[in-house]
Amino acid sequence: MSSVLNTVLCSRLSRFSNRNNNNKYNCCNNHLRVPTHSVSTPATLSFNRRSLTVRAADTDTNEVKSNAPDKAPAGGGSSFNQLLGIKGAAQETNKWKIRLQLTKPVTWPPLVWGVVCGAAASGNFHWNLEDVAKSVLCMIMSGPCLTGYTQTLNDWYDREIDAINEPYRPIPSGAISENEVISQIWLLLLGGLGIAGVLDVWAGHDTPILFYLALGGSLLSYIYSAPPLKLKQNGWIGNFALGASYISLPWWAGQALFGTLTPDIIVLTLLYSIAGLGIAIVNDFKSIEGDKALGLQSLPVAFGAETAKWICVGAIDVTQLSVAGYLLGAGKPYYALALLALIVPQVVFQFQYFLKDPVKYDVKYQASAQPFLVLGLLVTALATSH
Repeated sequence: MSSVLNTVLCSRLSRFSNRNNNNKYNCCNNHLRVPTHSVSTPATLSFNRRSLTVRAADTDTNEVKSNAPDKAPAGGGSSFNQLLGIKGAAQETNKWKIRLQLTKPVTWPPLVWGVVCGAAASGNFHWNLEDVAKSVLCMIMSGPCLTGYTQTLNDWYDREIDAINEPYRPIPSGAISENEVISQIWLLLLGGLGIAGVLDVWAGHDTPILFYLALGGSLLSYIYSAPPLKLKQNGWIGNFALGASYISLPWWAGQALFGTLTPDIIVLTLLYSIAGLGIAIVNDFKSIEGDKALGLQSLPVAFGAETAKWICVGAIDVTQLSVAGYLLGAGKPYYALALLALIVPQVVFQFQYFLKDPVKYDVKYQASAQPFLVLGLLVTALATSH
């Protein structure tokens, strides 16, 4: 894996960076200078009764214009956004702040919460010093280490798209070097795997289940972002893989740490990951132009923004309604009603923000609606523990 990663990283960097200009992407008259070959993909989506073929048009990326400025808007960047790794970030020269930005700390809370849900579902978590310490270490593994690894890796392989959509981001702007990015990827990966091994020993596992989960999740992250598989090129498979990474994997880690990971929990959390697919689609709307230019078949590209936004909210809402139905059928009506109560405000915020303008209101929608979704996860976890 090491040789493959380093070969791909180094060879692709040499094609897309200009080492004689501080490793920056050159923009001239708002045109992005990238290799002159055409980029196309034969991606096809098929349905049983009606066949729909969606292909990205052959695009000479020399002719693709960037709609974003080559610098962050003057006075409009936020230092707080920069530290969280979200849109509207101020440009920064401090390497440690840039490294933190690449890990996107704003994406850590769902993973941390997933560990909480898994621990709750185990029924064996106790509020003592040892269990709290184990859970905190598991959260560090899932959030800062392995999610940070995933986000840095994804930014590396998205540098061509970012050069179109957000050329002022750290990697396409040259604010951080190739070697610094690669070293960060490896440090976070090995740190996460090392912590997983420690937790297995601490929990007394005969089979290193946490290490296997961490290794499997890391491999999934790699094939999600990196060629030749690059799962994110397919809107359905890529977004489901992302949803499973954010919902199922940390839950499994938390439950395996304190109890036993059972087949019914695996099925239930994978079902919940369909809601994660919907959440992942939210992030695709801001990259439509870059995805089109490079032939990536995100759902907003394949179906158009209007249809994709309904697929997005449908995946989120129908999944939670299905889980509520499962809890009701399992003889847990109070948990089912609690979950239904948490779905209502999500639907309200979907109509108030996301369905009006998924690009303009994506951050506001997620900040408003997702707390209710993650509380629903905890309700489900508590229901399965009794």
